[in-house]
Amino acid sequence: MPWDPLAEQGRSTSRPPRTDRVQTEQFPAGAATALDPIPSGGDGPQLATVMPLPPDAAPIASTLTGDSTTIVKAGLIQTSLNADTNEPVKVIAEKMLAKHLPMIDEAGKQGVQILCLQELFNGPYFCPSQDSKWYDLAEPIPDGPTTSLMQEYARKYRMVLIVPIYEKEITGVYYNTAAVIDADGKYLGKYRKSHIPQVAGFWEKFFFKPGNLGYPIFTTAYADIGVYICYDRHFPEGARALGLNGAEIVFNPSATVAGLSQNLWHLEQPAHAVANGYFLGAINRVGTEAPWNIGRFYGNSYFVSPRGQFLAQASEDRDELLVADLNMEEVKEVRDLWQFYRDRRPETYKTLSDQ
Repeated sequence: MPWDPLAEQGRSTSRPPRTDRVQTEQFPAGAATALDPIPSGGDGPQLATVMPLPPDAAPIASTLTGDSTTIVKAGLIQTSLNADTNEPVKVIAEKMLAKHLPMIDEAGKQGVQILCLQELFNGPYFCPSQDSKWYDLAEPIPDGPTTSLMQEYARKYRMVLIVPIYEKEITGVYYNTAAVIDADGKYLGKYRKSHIPQVAGFWEKFFFKPGNLGYPIFTTAYADIGVYICYDRHFPEGARALGLNGAEIVFNPSATVAGLSQNLWHLEQPAHAVANGYFLGAINRVGTEAPWNIGRFYGNSYFVSPRGQFLAQASEDRDELLVADLNMEEVKEVRDLWQFYRDRRPETYKTLSDQ
């Protein structure tokens, strides 16, 4: 029997056939992958898409998942804040939600199968402050209004949704969390941000407890996915855990500014994708946010392949829906070629967890 790194971790790789995957249409041989901005008129959201892969990337069998796979159409949404932070917290949340819903509708119309929003999508990145008023933005997951609404949108478009919001477990206990909803609207679970920074401009320990749910993988209608949130991306250990747990696609919703991390933005996450043999979707918001003005959120959301190739990238300064076609067979191809899971030596790494 072939060696199976997922089975080694005590995780079953079997699951029912995905009968609802959408087969990609065929395109002329030699079609190139390229950003294709779609004019929206005025200053509204810019919609970016990627030309689908050529026919040789058509649906093929994957022994990694044990079923018939195809191209997965995935999307990311990056936006700027459209509210005054002096307004009531609930008003800000309503405005940001209203801004996102048409973009989620557009993703549905484009046939996006898995869509991820940005970190704390329905508010500002409020962590430059240490103001307890932002606790009012937190809500329960899955029983809060935002998760419930997104379940309706998931059902409407047969679209998996990753929804990063401020979570309230009980009064006084809050997490930076992403809810994961399957294409039938079923709530699958959540990931809580594990690594919490506490540096100037990013006083996150004032607002969030460290995550306590580990690095779960969510078996959706289209792929096995994992979530890493913002500052998590600086830690390769969790990225490896997501791969060992079976991730085929990892999403990293973020809020990060130019001058601090922009040179790392295109280094760390492609390295995670290559080292672990999965696709990675990185999301960053855009614009500046008063009154804190800690810097310019530089967007540049992107998809990168298990080979480290950039498949699509958004702009630095516009609200955008970014869409890319992910050939899931590439996960198997890369893992069979680069046998990182076979050749790893966990028995020699014990000092990593002992220190």
